[in-house]
Amino acid sequence: MTTTFSALIARDQDGEITLAPDILDTGALPAGEVTIKVHFSSVNYKDALAVTPRGGVVREYPIVPGIDLAGEVVASDDDSFAPGDLVLAHGYEIGTGRHGGYAELARVPADWVVRLSELSPRDAATIGTAGFTAAMSVQAILDRGITPADGPVLVTGASGGVGSVSVDLLAAAGFEVIASTGKPQAADLLTSLGAAAVIGRLPEDPDAKPRPLGKAEWAAAVDCVGGRTLAHVLSTIRYGGVVAASGLTGGSALPTTVLPFILRGVSLLGIDSVQLPIDKRRALWARLAGDLRPRHLSSIAHEVPIRDVAPMLDRIRAGDHTGRAVVRVDGGF
Repeated sequence: MTTTFSALIARDQDGEITLAPDILDTGALPAGEVTIKVHFSSVNYKDALAVTPRGGVVREYPIVPGIDLAGEVVASDDDSFAPGDLVLAHGYEIGTGRHGGYAELARVPADWVVRLSELSPRDAATIGTAGFTAAMSVQAILDRGITPADGPVLVTGASGGVGSVSVDLLAAAGFEVIASTGKPQAADLLTSLGAAAVIGRLPEDPDAKPRPLGKAEWAAAVDCVGGRTLAHVLSTIRYGGVVAASGLTGGSALPTTVLPFILRGVSLLGIDSVQLPIDKRRALWARLAGDLRPRHLSSIAHEVPIRDVAPMLDRIRAGDHTGRAVVRVDGGF
């Protein structure tokens, strides 16, 4: 194993966050049993927040961002993994509390690592945190007993990473999927993923006062937006329906009332992929390599070399990106 490696380093310079390549010594790697040569990472909204002043996700700078990483084990002090194993890791403190995937090498605890067998590192990074969150959301809806016969399922923020994979997975499960997005240019992509219809952002009038209860339209929803959008979605879920919520690009406040919950029996399910225990994480990844594997990964993803990550983070932060940006780390600096 080499003694130095290339990495993108985010630094706090008098309140401004800079992101630039640098050479680190392997002594800079954090504690952990498994050292990984990173082949691929990805770009997520949390990665954009990591390079945003007062973004609120990074514990301390400097840091190597990148909450997803997939590659090959080069050294392991844990018998569960050996050099040459293909693996992925995401969540926990990766890219926020310790160095993450925007580097040639990463080191993590063994109980954060998922072995890859049926998925390549590139496909694993394409799914990444966003696709994993989508799978958690879809599974949560299925676990509540919602079936295609119950009616259409809404996906908000449908052109993003979580949303696009959710559309793919729900359509594969036989649901009539209604995709809500503020990007009309994403309609063809969402239709190709299986959306029965593509509509604009909700609520249609963003300045209107949220209604405690609206017309009951959806059997369930995957909400990737939060804020007023989530409030509107809750007010339009059918009796006994479910909302799986994982996003806050529309804000963290929730201007709603208890009426959807006590008059329609609506369930609001919070989806968190960061602290999910490793046994459940590995089990769901096994399904993502099998029966839950997204059907249209090649349509959702496009590849970005690590040297071009900074402008991609700007696009994510500005809401000007569709699908999944897969970051090629090896050889890209």
